[in-house]
Amino acid sequence: MTTTTTAPTSTAVLDASGVTMRFGGLTAVRGVDLTVNTGEIVGLIGPNGAGKTTFFNCLTGLYVPTEGKVAYKGTVLPPKPHLVTQAGIARTFQNIRLFANMTVLENVLVGRHTRTKEGLWSALLRLPGFKKAEQESRERAMELLEFTGLAAKADHLARNLPYGEQRKLEIARALASEPGLLLLDEPTAGMNPQETRAAEELIFAIRDKGIAVLVIEHDIRFIMNLCDRVAVLVQGEKIVEGPAEVVQADERVIAAYLGEPFEGAPGKEEAAEVEAAEAEAHSTTEGDDK
Repeated sequence: MTTTTTAPTSTAVLDASGVTMRFGGLTAVRGVDLTVNTGEIVGLIGPNGAGKTTFFNCLTGLYVPTEGKVAYKGTVLPPKPHLVTQAGIARTFQNIRLFANMTVLENVLVGRHTRTKEGLWSALLRLPGFKKAEQESRERAMELLEFTGLAAKADHLARNLPYGEQRKLEIARALASEPGLLLLDEPTAGMNPQETRAAEELIFAIRDKGIAVLVIEHDIRFIMNLCDRVAVLVQGEKIVEGPAEVVQADERVIAAYLGEPFEGAPGKEEAAEVEAAEAEAHSTTEGDDK
C-alpha cells in the first residue's frame, strides 16, 4: 500500500496517472502516479533496477506506456520525444549526451531548435527573419551559459570540459528549449562534493526561475536536502511519497536500501529479470536513434 503525504494545493505541471511499462511478460513500472506542481523540486529515488529511468522514458516519449497517461499542464502528451519537448518538458540523461566535437555555445544552440520558427527556405536563403532569429538564439544561449557559469568557455569544444561542467552544459542545453518542467537523470553522478554542491545551487536557481524540477538521484543526502517531496520506487512500484523526513523514516525505504525484504517485495530473480529487460529496451532505443 502506498503512503502519500498531500502537498499544498498548486497547479500541476506534470500529472502521470497509472503509468505501467511492460517488456514482454516483465513489468518494469507498475501503476505509478506522480504529480509535480509549479515551483516544486520533486525527487525520485529507489535501488538499482527500480524502474526510475524507465519511468522517465515514459514521461518523455522515449517509451510508450503500456497503460496509463502522462499530462503536461492538463494536456495528455503524445509519445514522441520532440513533441514532448515542444510541449515544455526537457530532460538530461544518466549518461552525458553532448556533441563532443561542437563548441559549448553550439551545443546550447542545438537545444534552441524547438523554439525557432523560421523554415528551411529562410535558413537556406539567409532571409532577414532567419538572421534575426539566429541572433536571438545566440543571445539566449549566452544568457544560459552565464546562468550556468560556462560563458567564459563558450568557444571551447564540449569534449574538453571537465566532467562537472559537461553536466552543467547538458542542463544549459535542456534549458534552451524553454521548458516548464526539467527532468534530471542522476545529475550528480560521478561528481566530487564541490561539484555536487554547485549542482544543488544550480537546481535551486532553476526552480527560482519558475521551472519545476523532477530529479532521479542515488545520492540520498543530496535528494533529501534538495527536494520538496520525494517518491520512492521499488521494483517498479511507488511505495511511499512525501516530505524528506517522512520518506527517510519509512521502514520500507530503509529495508529497500539495506537490501532487506519487506511484505510484498519481489524476489531477487524477478528484480534481475526486470533490470535486464530495461537494459535491453534501452539499447534498442539507442540503436533506433542512430
